Amino acid sequence: MLEVDDQVPDFCLPNQDDEEICFRDIKGRWIVLYFYPKDNTPGCTTEAIGFTEALPDFEGMDAMILGVSPDSPQKHRNFIEKKDLKITLLADEDKTLCKNFGVWQLKKFMGKEYMGVVRSTFIINPEGKIGAVWSKVRVKGHVEEVKEKLKELKK
Repeated sequence: MLEVDDQVPDFCLPNQDDEEICFRDIKGRWIVLYFYPKDNTPGCTTEAIGFTEALPDFEGMDAMILGVSPDSPQKHRNFIEKKDLKITLLADEDKTLCKNFGVWQLKKFMGKEYMGVVRSTFIINPEGKIGAVWSKVRVKGHVEEVKEKLKELKK
């Protein structure tokens, strides 16, 4: 998994509108990049709504929020419309970004092992380096934690 001070690898992924978002184009500002397993599931919905509600606070700190999952742009669009989300979601269907960040890992559920996204959040600074990392995120209170850490990093 990428750690604090690691350089973020370049990436280009489609968003919910099938527009390509490339790191080179957004580098230079603060970015909250969060990885989640699947659209329209309870924890992922709670997290996305939390980031949507806090979006004005993050924008006030000149930060953008990007959610990433292996779902398709169309699934992201449906999720956004169904839950009235205001954040940008990136489709990592081939899981390249998930693998580059180290969040595509072996997981266990009810005694079975499978590969999947470990819920994780990264704050990326304007220089394109990791400023903070959360792995195996517990959704409750997470958005507030990220907001506080961003305030601290910006000082």
